Amino acid sequence: MTELPTDGPPRDPASKVNLRDAFASFDELWQPHAAADVDGYQLKIAKVDGEFVWHAHEDADELFLVHAGHLTLRLRDSDPIELDPGELFVVPRGVEHQPVGRDGCEIVMFERAEVVNTGTAGGDRTVAVKPLD
Repeated sequence: MTELPTDGPPRDPASKVNLRDAFASFDELWQPHAAADVDGYQLKIAKVDGEFVWHAHEDADELFLVHAGHLTLRLRDSDPIELDPGELFVVPRGVEHQPVGRDGCEIVMFERAEVVNTGTAGGDRTVAVKPLD
């Protein structure tokens, strides 16, 4: 598995995070930010709009929770999953998927810290996770 380092120092694990404030602290799209670290896993947040790349994570499940807006998870061999605020879905390891955000979509992802945002696809959309300011 390709690993990208997290930019900057890790967050204090005992610090409180307000998701509304966390999402308000950045504007860039498709850039994951680490909101919390939990035993080798990260709670990552991102603002998303439009289509991301088709990709899979061969050895990692990926949880998506919609905080705001609407997220469609296109799955290569299944019907798409439509998520509104407060709804979540776990994409099983190895399943090729394409997230599509609209309506000011803000997502929370829970996955192992070393999971790369573009999975096996790689390419110019691959980015390191940023810490929250």
